[in-house]
Amino acid sequence: MLTPLYLLDILKFTIAGAGVVWIAFYLFKPYLDKQSQLQILELKRSVSTQTLPLRLQAYERVVLFIERINPANMLIRLNVGGLSAAELHIIVVNEIRNEFQHNVTQQIYVSSRVWAVLKRVKEDTLSLVNNAVKAMPENSTGMELSKTVLIHLSQLEDDPYEIAVNLVRQDLEELF
Repeated sequence: MLTPLYLLDILKFTIAGAGVVWIAFYLFKPYLDKQSQLQILELKRSVSTQTLPLRLQAYERVVLFIERINPANMLIRLNVGGLSAAELHIIVVNEIRNEFQHNVTQQIYVSSRVWAVLKRVKEDTLSLVNNAVKAMPENSTGMELSKTVLIHLSQLEDDPYEIAVNLVRQDLEELF
């Protein structure tokens, strides 16, 4: 049978052992935390060295997309002689959608803000071209559509494509 003195000894040894474990834990905790932080930093550094070139390339592709769908560049590139406004409209809309689909995977590497800017530029460009073609007579030429779109763009206070590129640049600068 256990005597109260024996139980008291067990209790003292248990408390002493718990105290030793507690002191040892708090002595080693800063060391363990520092090791954990070093491992996390090392992992981030290794991931960064692998993904940084991909991220930079994605930002390049985003800027290229914005420049390619800028009507000032796109209409010159796509407007071959003899097209009607409706034909040019179809070509322009398809070009914008194809360019966007070609770059859709870049959203993995760019910030959500940049991706939102990219989508907004795409939608605004489509809207601009769609509204311009709707406002024109049915027998209009592709050249007249181009002029209408470019005139509308020139009447804007700020160039939306330049603003978009600047926003991408700002986001890229935040990486460094």
